[in-house]
Amino acid sequence: MIARRLPIVLIALLLAACRSERAPSAASQPCASDNGGLTLPAGFCATVFADSIGHARHLTVAPNGTVYVNTWSGVYFGNDTPPAGGFLVALRDTSGDGKADVTTRFGDSVQSGGHGGSGIALYKGALYAEANDKILRYAFAAGDIAPNAAPVVVVDGLPLTVDHPAHPFAIDSSGGLYVNSGSASNACQVQNRTLQSKGHQPCTELNTRAGIWRYDANATGQHFSPAERYATGIRNAVGITVDATGLVIYATQHGRDQLAENWPKLYQPIQGASEPAEELLQLEKGADYGWPECYFDSTQKKLVLAPEYGGDGGTAVGPCATKKEPIATFPAHWAPNDVLLYNADLFPAPYRGGAFIAFHGSWNRAPSPQGGYNVVFVPFAGGKPTGSYEVFADGFAGAVKQPGQAAHRPAGLAVGPNGELYIADDAHGRIWRVAYVGSMK
Repeated sequence: MIARRLPIVLIALLLAACRSERAPSAASQPCASDNGGLTLPAGFCATVFADSIGHARHLTVAPNGTVYVNTWSGVYFGNDTPPAGGFLVALRDTSGDGKADVTTRFGDSVQSGGHGGSGIALYKGALYAEANDKILRYAFAAGDIAPNAAPVVVVDGLPLTVDHPAHPFAIDSSGGLYVNSGSASNACQVQNRTLQSKGHQPCTELNTRAGIWRYDANATGQHFSPAERYATGIRNAVGITVDATGLVIYATQHGRDQLAENWPKLYQPIQGASEPAEELLQLEKGADYGWPECYFDSTQKKLVLAPEYGGDGGTAVGPCATKKEPIATFPAHWAPNDVLLYNADLFPAPYRGGAFIAFHGSWNRAPSPQGGYNVVFVPFAGGKPTGSYEVFADGFAGAVKQPGQAAHRPAGLAVGPNGELYIADDAHGRIWRVAYVGSMK
């Protein structure tokens, strides 16, 4: 009898060990009665997974359910003091109640002169994270929630700008590392954001900014240079993602500001509030998506010539006829800060393969109300949108949709191992976990 029992005991112990490394199942976790303040479609529910962790930007989730978040310092958020410790945060729910009960901080800190970043991803078991002007790779020892060794530099020398300092990125299945370098200005004007200032001819920013650069996630010691530019004419691609094949890359573009403010003879205030469209792009090597010469007119549904480069208020097209157009567009100034394609099976079939986009929220839609501050969904088929967007999650901002007064502002998206959706907020450092439970309450 003892000889027969021993394997059973060993098997039970092994199973228990395996369960300890798995994420708790989505169905086993309860929902908050108020969905953490969010409004969601029927059948979905949310919990506040973590709170007050700093200015949470992008995030990624390991197969065991550990959530890794990159945060920024107060340098770009009113100079408030970030939480003590590193800007990278590891969060783990060990009890299965939908809330993180383990929080570990690591990486650069404000004390070491860092200011954190946006970009973060897991690739081949290592964590990649943006830190200041670098992308770093952290290795993990077996069973560790956070690395215990210094990171290695994958890429350094990334341009640091005031207007668009973030370097979000995505990694494809072969290790292609696609990095955003946002523009240093609104529209490449001789005098940035100034009344009737013409655009630089040529716009030399495009040599090192306003595009996507491609590096190798398998290599180290790479240095930023114009030679690695993959796509150009993208003012600021804060959201970048890879499709289920691991080969097709998508990015969001923040459209330019201040058409009416800088060119009042050409645009009425209402046009400045409603134009240009925010964009979702399918990236192609060598493609030019138009900035700064062009912007996408949401009424005419085409790229038109910008006033800094001879545009007449929306009629002239000129060289914009040869630029690459977006595959989907959204209301002006909503600020798309992250995008992901949902390739899990927890959510109902209509959501599978589609795109979720987190909108940070506008600041310059006056005289219209400010907008965004939400997460939308776009249905996809065959790698392309098949319909218009719908608001999936709302209620983040609370009573006031203004940058300095909004309670929360969506900044990052990630999918957990069970198919749950995580949403990060960089106003007050909250992370939500959204699951589908159907008729369950």
